[in-house]
Amino acid sequence: MGDRLRLVPDGKLALTVSGLRAAETGPETDNLVLRAARALAARCPGLRLGAFHLEKRLPVAAGLGGGSSDAAAALRLLARLNGLAPDAPVLMEAARATGSDVPVCLDPRARIMAGVGEQLSAPLSLPPLFAVLVNCGVAVPTAPVFKALGLAPGAALPGPEHPLSLTDGAQALALLAGLPNDLEPPASALAPEIAGVRALLEAQPEARLVRMSGSGATVFALTQDCHAAARLAKRVSQGAPGWWVRSTVLR
Repeated sequence: MGDRLRLVPDGKLALTVSGLRAAETGPETDNLVLRAARALAARCPGLRLGAFHLEKRLPVAAGLGGGSSDAAAALRLLARLNGLAPDAPVLMEAARATGSDVPVCLDPRARIMAGVGEQLSAPLSLPPLFAVLVNCGVAVPTAPVFKALGLAPGAALPGPEHPLSLTDGAQALALLAGLPNDLEPPASALAPEIAGVRALLEAQPEARLVRMSGSGATVFALTQDCHAAARLAKRVSQGAPGWWVRSTVLR
């Protein structure tokens, strides 16, 4: 379901993009993959580079962290090529220089993030959460959503403490039921289609909890098991064949 990134070692730093979503990625010279590679090269003189190829599968500006994950994957590939340890501090430095969501993607395990993404909790212990992701094709850039939220730099909205361990899906659902996505109101004001997708998912019998993902516009529904997720995804896909719909497991 996710993007795929390959690296052909040595030679000039370069990037090519293919896939159904390739046209949505914008100029290749400004891609987060190249930004991450340049950030690491600036901190590691003599770093071996190469040509990246990105197969773009995830929607762009969808609140799924696809670009940040691609950038983190580029850093991991370069680390492997150059014999850098996966936890080398320079990788985190380059990740922070690339984007707020890149650090958490370096070690892709569930965590609680704070600040602008630089403050990460220890990995969370979560049960498998079966989900259906739905994107109606509306791109929602992150910056306008945060601007519409209206928080001053360094400010935070109040919220409960999050446990670092959840033993089962019911416990996770109970916790998440009390945790709204504060970015959903401003994102929905910018893209009213989000509210329509949410209403559609909330009306489905398999949906146990529905939320917007990240800064939107993707909306997800949690289900009882993989069979319920598959049924829900199939029904939504049949009703809206132009939408991007995937069932998955969140860990």
